[in-house]
Amino acid sequence: MSHTTFLGSGREEQQAMLAGIGARGFDELFADVPVEYQTADFNVPEGRSELEMLQTLRALAAKNSTLTNFCGGGFYDHFIPSAVDALTSRGEFFTAYTPYQPEASQGTLQSIYEFQTAIARLTDMEAANASLYDGGTALFEGLMMALRITGRNKVLVDEGVNPIYRTMLRCYTRNLSIAYEEIPLADGLADRATFRQKLDKSIAAVLVQNPNFFGCLDDLTDLVEAAHGVGALAVFSVYPMSLGIVKTPGVMGADVVTGEGQSLGLPLSFGGPYLGFMATRKAHVRKMPGRIVGATHDAQGRRGFVLTLQAREQHIRREKAMSNICTNESLCALRATIYLALMGKQGFVEAARQCAVRAAYAYERLHNIPGVHPAFPGRYFFNEFALALSRDAAEVVSALIDQGIAAGFPVGRYYAGMQNVLLVACTEQRTKAEVDILAAKLENTL
Repeated sequence: MSHTTFLGSGREEQQAMLAGIGARGFDELFADVPVEYQTADFNVPEGRSELEMLQTLRALAAKNSTLTNFCGGGFYDHFIPSAVDALTSRGEFFTAYTPYQPEASQGTLQSIYEFQTAIARLTDMEAANASLYDGGTALFEGLMMALRITGRNKVLVDEGVNPIYRTMLRCYTRNLSIAYEEIPLADGLADRATFRQKLDKSIAAVLVQNPNFFGCLDDLTDLVEAAHGVGALAVFSVYPMSLGIVKTPGVMGADVVTGEGQSLGLPLSFGGPYLGFMATRKAHVRKMPGRIVGATHDAQGRRGFVLTLQAREQHIRREKAMSNICTNESLCALRATIYLALMGKQGFVEAARQCAVRAAYAYERLHNIPGVHPAFPGRYFFNEFALALSRDAAEVVSALIDQGIAAGFPVGRYYAGMQNVLLVACTEQRTKAEVDILAAKLENTL
C-alpha cells in the first residue's frame, strides 16, 4: 500500500492533512513505523463477495470441535428458547439505552420494571434494582450497602463464595477503609462456630453463597439470625436457577440478595456480557445502587413507568450517589425477563428439577467409579457437586478435553490442597447418555 493510496489522490488534500498534524512529509508521518513494514507485501487477498465469504467462514466453523459441557463454577450451559433471541433483537429494545424521558420510553421502562418484579419474586425479597454488571460486582455492591446501612466497616466472607467473586471483593476493598476477612469452610459448609466467634457489634455484614462454590446447599437461617443478633446484615449470592426448588434467601432472612443472571437466558459467549441482579428489603431500598423503575399514574389516571430514587453518579446528587461503578445492563436484563416469561412459573420449576435430577444421576454414576469419591460426603446439592479423584483434576480435564468432553472445573486452581478435586455440573441440557459417556471416559483416564 503506497503513501499516496493511504492518504488519498489529491495532492492539495494530502498537504493540508500533513500540515494539520504538523508533519512535513510522508517520511515524518510514518517515522514511528519500522521501515521494513512500510514497504512490506502484506499478501492481502482480493476481496470476496458476501456468498464467498459465508462459504469460507462456514468451512472454517465446520472444523471446530464441540464439547459436551459439564463445567459450572457460576456460569452454566442452560437451554435458551429461540424466542429470547428473536424478541431481544427487535430494534425497539436493541437500540434503546437510558430511558430518561418516560414519555418516549414506556416500553423499555416496563420491561425493566418486569425484570425487577421477577427478581423480587424469585428471591422472595421486597425490592430489586434494574441490574448491575455481573454477579461479582453485584456482591460488592451488596457489601457496600451493608456498610452504608450499619455505619460499620468490617465484613466476614465465607470461603464458599465463588473465588472469582472473592478476588473481585479483595481488589475493590484493598484501598478502602474496610476490614475484610474470609472464613474457611467446615466440611463443605459455612463454619458456624468460627462465624459466631467473629461476630460482634463491629461487623457490618456476613457474605455467603447458596449453593456455595462446591455446589453444597445450606440452610443459612441460623447464621443470618446470628448476624442480626449483633446488628449485622446478611448479604447473599445465589444461583437463580436453583431458586425454582430450594429455600430462597428471603425465607432465610437475607437483607441483600445478589447473583449472576447468566443462567436466565444468556449464552455463555466466552464470558459475557452477563448481568448482576440485586434485591433487598424495602427498608434498605434508598441505599441500593443502580436504576430503579417505579410504576405510577399520570394526571389522567393512566398507568405508567418512570425512573425513581435516582442516586447515581451522573445525576444531580453526585457525591451522594450510592455507587460509582453501577450501571444498567438492560438488554441482558431484558433477555432474563423474556426467558422467565416464556418459561412461566411451572416451566421454571421443571427446568430446575431437571437440573437436580440429572445431577443426581451423574453423582451416583461417577462417585462409584474406582478412584473417585465425594469430596464432601453426605452434603446436599442442587446441580453441581465436587468429586475427589485419584490424580490431579487439571490433568484429567485436559485429557478429556481432547476426547470432546469438558468434564468439569479443577478446584485446585483456587483452593490450595485441592488439586485432585473436580467440580461437575449438570443442567437440563445434559442427557443420561452424555453422563454415561463421561463416566466411561473418566474411568479410563484414572
